[in-house]
Amino acid sequence: MNLPNTLTLVRMFLVPLLVVVLLTEFEGRQILGMPKEIAGAVIFAVASITDWLDGYLARRRRQVTWLGQMLDPIADKLLTSAAFISLVQLGLAAAWMVALIIGREFAITALRSVAYTKGITIPASPLGKIKMVSQVTAILLLIVGGGPLPMLAPLGQAALWLVMLTAVVSAIDYYRRFQRLLNARVTDVNIVRERRKVS
Repeated sequence: MNLPNTLTLVRMFLVPLLVVVLLTEFEGRQILGMPKEIAGAVIFAVASITDWLDGYLARRRRQVTWLGQMLDPIADKLLTSAAFISLVQLGLAAAWMVALIIGREFAITALRSVAYTKGITIPASPLGKIKMVSQVTAILLLIVGGGPLPMLAPLGQAALWLVMLTAVVSAIDYYRRFQRLLNARVTDVNIVRERRKVS
């Protein structure tokens, strides 16, 4: 198990800890002397940093593995889904918005699986990266805005709308790129078949 994959597993193990911290009613709403929302934000921030760090280290050390490529997106989806669902439970995010965001993640995962079976690789787009950054920002603002820093709650709601918008737009972009690559592959296969018939 190399370091990038270890960081991915750490992120996965932080998910249940985040949910417990956010949804458990602690005495005085304090954990180790700090508001539980701040503790939850710290856990989420650390987990999000590991998302960037594991990819960076994997590329820098040339330790990109099949296991890492499989685990990384699963860990990302577990983290953001758990955080968003916890925010819905706390009344800090609208359930329909979170359902749309998480539904998009599952739809793209299914599309990636279909692409993989057809030998198609769809690289991440700038829109997907913007979506991820806006997700992290929205979740952090909503967590702390629901606790000791309520003035940040409106910013969190605005960021959540941005997440939803980028989620929808990036999903459409991803589907279009999938269709374009699929059509190109079908054309290539047909050309090869025609050449074989001629020869």
